[in-house]
Amino acid sequence: MAASRWPDPVIVRTSDFKTNEYAKLLGGRPFEPVEANPMIGWRGASRYYSDGYREGFALECQALRRVREEMGLTNVIVMIPFCRTLLEADKVLEVMAAEGLRRGENGLKVYVMAEIPSNILLAQDFAERFDGFSIGSNDLTQLTLGVDRDSEALADVFDENDPAVTDLIRILLPRVQTLGRPVDLCGQRPSDDPAYAAFLVRAGIDSISVAPDSFAAVKQHVAVAEESRYGEDRMVPAGIRPAQAEQPSAA
Repeated sequence: MAASRWPDPVIVRTSDFKTNEYAKLLGGRPFEPVEANPMIGWRGASRYYSDGYREGFALECQALRRVREEMGLTNVIVMIPFCRTLLEADKVLEVMAAEGLRRGENGLKVYVMAEIPSNILLAQDFAERFDGFSIGSNDLTQLTLGVDRDSEALADVFDENDPAVTDLIRILLPRVQTLGRPVDLCGQRPSDDPAYAAFLVRAGIDSISVAPDSFAAVKQHVAVAEESRYGEDRMVPAGIRPAQAEQPSAA
């Protein structure tokens, strides 16, 4: 993927399986605890520095280091998911550095998912530790509204367009963009809802990551929203509609 997009940046999110998902893999059960709610359990960044998974994360780091250093694909950016606290961020960056992935060396950028309210409330502090943010709309909705996103009984309550969730996104963007940190959003909602894509454009999102099969639809949604926001006089290359001035990445 990095070679096909060279020299454009390619963001690689490190592992974020939940304990129940690992347990379902062949041979996984003996290594995983049984959690009442894996969605808010031992996942993401919390695994990387723990004795129970650090060796696994080390393998991820070695693979990333090989791609960047041996293959020369320095366009790879590493993204850390589900990072709850500033201390956790520091611990993960220390582990990465110990494995030869030190932020800033050889142009290495490290992004963080913004999917926990703490990531937004302490946005400037997280921005001191990371070079960019990607909003995980599903987990942000889950943790803002207190709704397990896997709960069928509460499916009607789970709404990424709830004002509590969209206000957090509006708060995050200026806080970190003024510090030079780009913000992306990854989630299904922009693919399904043109109004949500328009909201993101109005809020000033830098890019939207989408599944390949919904890229064309989201591109059209963004084009309409940008045309409405900026008008036909927006300065873009000749013959290119507003949405085509940028290249939203497909994740």
